[in-house]
Amino acid sequence: MELLFLGTGSGVPSKLRNVSSIALKLLAERNSVWLFDCGEGTQHQILKTTLKPRKIEKIFITHMHGDHIYGLPGLLSSRGFQGGEEPVTVYGPKGITRYIQTSLRFSGTRLTYPIYFVEFEDEGVIFEDHQFKVSVKKLQHGLPSYGFRIEEADHEGALDAEKLKEMNIPSGPIYGRLKNKEVVTLEDGTVLDGNDFVGQTQEGRTVTILGDTIKHPNSVALAKNADILVHEGTFGPGEDTLAREYNHSTTTQAASVAKEAGVDRLLLTHFSSRYLYKDLKTIEKETRQLFPNTFIMQDLQEVSIPLKKEK
Repeated sequence: MELLFLGTGSGVPSKLRNVSSIALKLLAERNSVWLFDCGEGTQHQILKTTLKPRKIEKIFITHMHGDHIYGLPGLLSSRGFQGGEEPVTVYGPKGITRYIQTSLRFSGTRLTYPIYFVEFEDEGVIFEDHQFKVSVKKLQHGLPSYGFRIEEADHEGALDAEKLKEMNIPSGPIYGRLKNKEVVTLEDGTVLDGNDFVGQTQEGRTVTILGDTIKHPNSVALAKNADILVHEGTFGPGEDTLAREYNHSTTTQAASVAKEAGVDRLLLTHFSSRYLYKDLKTIEKETRQLFPNTFIMQDLQEVSIPLKKEK
């Protein structure tokens, strides 16, 4: 599981930063990619990476501001030309279906794959299967804006096949029963307890990705004990009045959310173009005084999210 930051700027593209888009790479887990927001130029950013658009399985939109959605029609159109045949599901606020369908219709675009839509206004679970659960809560911004909590199911412990082989127990149905932690009696009367041959369950990972917002209680709720919190940091420390005026957060407000929620790492993105690289290094240093495990993200930067035992 990795996060790939395709765009880390806010409002308009700059020479150093494209506008918002993040890819959650789940290649090892389900051979797919989940995209969070898709600002203008996202598919150009993808061309600079190893990410394959045909692997994009789901697209989650935090809100309907242009710097988060203007790249959608182009990406969806190009995906078909790049071998994408599997369905894509788009999750977003009310209006996302009409926006995409209208853009595709007026441009005469016909997709070569099915596209499904899930619009939400209320809070709750919007996707769940045996591997992942995605929950959404409303934040506070100029337009309805939302945050997502992605929770991975726990990983069952691995069967110690080498230990069984050392005991001269051949592979077969017995291995499956022991993997299920059953008690198995062999023909010679030997009793094997599956719990003795299966490693400890590994806790699943939790990633929280928030849309644009002022500091809000739902931000803390979504990020509670998360491995990763991705939070906007449009303005630097001390710019609280400006942040409030534009319905955004400062980096220190984001750090406060991370501290209250007890997250492992805070990844900051969505920076105002007023800040140069050297400015953001200073901002990172200042923000770490409140939450030490804070990191300023750069375009095309990739962050690995290891399982708990690997930390």
